[in-house]
Amino acid sequence: MQRTSPRSSKNLAALVVAICWLVVLFDGVDLFIYGAVLPGMLDDPALGLTKEAAGTLGSYATFGMLLGALGSGPLTDRIGRKMMIIASTTVFSIASGVCAAAPSLGTFGLGRFVAGLGLGGLLPIALTMVAEFAPAGRRNLLIGSLMTAHQAGGILAATLGLWLLDSFGWRSAFWIGVLPLFVAVPLVAKFLPESLSFLIARGRLDEAREVASDHGVELPAAAAAKKSTLSLFRGGRWQPTLLFWCASFGGLLLVYGVNTWLPTMMRGEGYDLGSALAFLIVINLGGIAGMLVAGRVADRFGAVPVAAAWFALTAVGVYLLGVHMPLAVTFVVVFLAGVFLFSAQTMVYAAVTSRYDTASRATAVGSAAGIGRFGAVLGPWLGGQLMAAGNQGWGFTVFAASAVFATVFVLLAGLRSKEQLALAEAAGEPVGAH
Repeated sequence: MQRTSPRSSKNLAALVVAICWLVVLFDGVDLFIYGAVLPGMLDDPALGLTKEAAGTLGSYATFGMLLGALGSGPLTDRIGRKMMIIASTTVFSIASGVCAAAPSLGTFGLGRFVAGLGLGGLLPIALTMVAEFAPAGRRNLLIGSLMTAHQAGGILAATLGLWLLDSFGWRSAFWIGVLPLFVAVPLVAKFLPESLSFLIARGRLDEAREVASDHGVELPAAAAAKKSTLSLFRGGRWQPTLLFWCASFGGLLLVYGVNTWLPTMMRGEGYDLGSALAFLIVINLGGIAGMLVAGRVADRFGAVPVAAAWFALTAVGVYLLGVHMPLAVTFVVVFLAGVFLFSAQTMVYAAVTSRYDTASRATAVGSAAGIGRFGAVLGPWLGGQLMAAGNQGWGFTVFAASAVFATVFVLLAGLRSKEQLALAEAAGEPVGAH
């Protein structure tokens, strides 16, 4: 058997991260573009969109993401990580074109729901791929690096909103969302290797040896056969499974509620459209910085304590957004809120990837993301209800409360039994990374 070269292993990990980063970038653009162009959609008299309906419409994509995330784990363990990434990217790209050409709110909502199926299926698998190819001791850093793509997508979406709304209208932004079909999908098909662990688990040893030989790395040990979602509740794992689900619910309510409604809520606080969209750019810039910092800190101290601390700091930052401050101070607070907001939820995923073995890792991440999507559905809807009632100021308080909620459940999930520690050690994971 070919001996692993540390340089080869790092090169392969870099290739996987780079390709997954690109597809997650497009994922982030498609996800955040609705919030970025929502002010323009509300101003379009031909569309007839109200604030209350906008919240419901924003939930269509997150409901699709819920179903996509729940189905992604079992489906990817049948068709493979690579094919799932290709299929998911194709689905949300085509759905973006449906939204751009939609003749009615009903068709637009259908397009957003279908886009959500692809968006929800992509992220858990990209996270799993990066976790599986990450060198020892670098998993959380690489997961954080991957998730900077999501925030870069948010920045790009807000930039597109600033550039396109006045000159070309909100539909033009969704036409740009079709580009991944012609840019990302061919790159994934040609250059992204299939998961070695998946190939071995499915008995495709010749393919696994070919991938390992092409990249100069050693084959991983054979993993146990894939088990059902019920396996996440066996062997004393039911408690952390449920707790991670609850933490993900609170975290995704916060992430999607803030990203959908931040420009509109800040506009309701008296800022003009340009400044309101600039806040979306700034909060995602903070998210990029936060991902890199959180990944490094979590590799040293563990993903669970970092996620808990980050959620607590997010609660403070989001609450302060509802306090009237000078514009410069507001930008600083928005940036700091972004530093902690997005990476807190990412560290929940990082903790889940390190808690479960290869055979059930994709299902574990997919289930945490999927159940958490109930929060992602509730966040945009709840923001719409508050905005329609003229209570946009309360939105910041509600979202801050969800961060406190997530903090508590992450801390409880960190209380592990001896059996769970033994499982981590048996899987070859450093105990300090959990």
